[in-house]
Amino acid sequence: MPYLNKVAPDPEPLDCRVLTAALDLFVERGFHNVSIHDVQRESGVSMGSIYKHFGGKEGVAKGLYYHLLKEFEEMMDRVIQEVPGSRQRCERIITLLFEYTETRRSIIEYMLHAKHREFLPDEPPICSSGPFKAMRRIVQEGMDAGEIRRGDPWVMASSIFGGAIRLIHLRLDGLVDTPLPAFRDEVIECVWQGAGNGESLVQQSRIKAAG
Repeated sequence: MPYLNKVAPDPEPLDCRVLTAALDLFVERGFHNVSIHDVQRESGVSMGSIYKHFGGKEGVAKGLYYHLLKEFEEMMDRVIQEVPGSRQRCERIITLLFEYTETRRSIIEYMLHAKHREFLPDEPPICSSGPFKAMRRIVQEGMDAGEIRRGDPWVMASSIFGGAIRLIHLRLDGLVDTPLPAFRDEVIECVWQGAGNGESLVQQSRIKAAG
């Protein structure tokens, strides 16, 4: 089973093996170029078991999508529980997304780069899913607390996270050669120049270090 922050059980249950195989195949070839027989061969799970658990290729894609949405929701919950302050939470999310792009590339590509509406047309847009709602909620709380410049929550969330997500797309497309964590401070500096109230945390830390 593909995880962001957990170790897969060994041996993996049958449904986990199917989702792991499907993720690699969907990312490598594209959903429409993968058959359920490809998933069966890659996973080593019988066709009967795949149909019993998922009901076919579309069911596998949907199961994978919702499994990974849960992984992202758990990531957001950890950030909210462990990191104080909305600005610091935004920075932590950007940091994790950059790190996972390098270490969990297939997961990030399937969730943030694939065009889900083309093969899961009945699912709502990913921007309306739980993890993105959590991003907007963090931004709204930051505006309410005076940590983030007040504005429309959609506009401000796009300003804070949109540049980072665009860099992720460029990295996945092979247009950016440098690992994304190297851009972390520069991206965050740009974020708070546009969305912050006063000096960014990066600027503050530099001022303290110089003093």
